[in-house]
Amino acid sequence: MSLANVKLSKTELALVTDKEIILTKNNIISKVYEMFGALSDEFQQYSADKKELLPSELLSVSPKIYKGEQYIGLPYVMLDYPRVYSKQDVLAIRCLFWWGNFFSITLHLSGKFLALYKTNLQAWMEKNSGHDWHIGVNTDAWQHHFENDNYLPLKEAGDIILNNGFDKGFIKLAKKIPLHQWDDAIIFFTKQYNELLSVFEN
Repeated sequence: MSLANVKLSKTELALVTDKEIILTKNNIISKVYEMFGALSDEFQQYSADKKELLPSELLSVSPKIYKGEQYIGLPYVMLDYPRVYSKQDVLAIRCLFWWGNFFSITLHLSGKFLALYKTNLQAWMEKNSGHDWHIGVNTDAWQHHFENDNYLPLKEAGDIILNNGFDKGFIKLAKKIPLHQWDDAIIFFTKQYNELLSVFEN
C-alpha cells in the first residue's frame, strides 16, 4: 500500500482533530434512540387497542431498535414493530433515521402475509395513492433509499407493482420526511403508523 493513501487532506485533518464532531454525532444518535423508544411504546399501545382487528402475529414479538454505521456509507437507526420475519414470510413496519437523508416508515409484506392482505392492500393503495406514499420496485427487499430504482410514487405505479410483487415475493410501501423536519418526526411516524395498521384491519 502506498503511504500517500494514508495521508490526510487539510479537511480530513481538521475533522480528525475535532472531537466535538463525534461527540455531537453520538448525542444525536442517542436522541434518535430516545425518540424511537417513545414511539415503540406508542405503537404497542395502538396495536393493543386494535387487537381484535389485527392478526395475532402483530402482537407476538416486542419492538426492536438497532443501529449501524454503514448504510451506503452513513449511520442509521431502525425501529421494527411489528416484526415477524421468517425465510418466506415477513410482516413488518420499519421506522428509519438515515444520517444526512431522511426519516422514513415502511410496510414490508411477503409470503403468506402478502397473499393474505392483497385485497386490503389494493383498497389501501387506492385510498392513499395521492398522499406521498411510494412503492418498492427493487428486487432487493433490504434497500431503503428513495432513488427511482428502489421506490416510485404510489400514484404512478401502484397497481402494476402490486401484481409484480407477487412475482418477486414481497411488497414495500414507504413514506419519508427530510431531517430538517425533525420537530415533526413524532407526529409523522405516529400518523403513518396508524395509516399502515389499517391494512390489517378486518
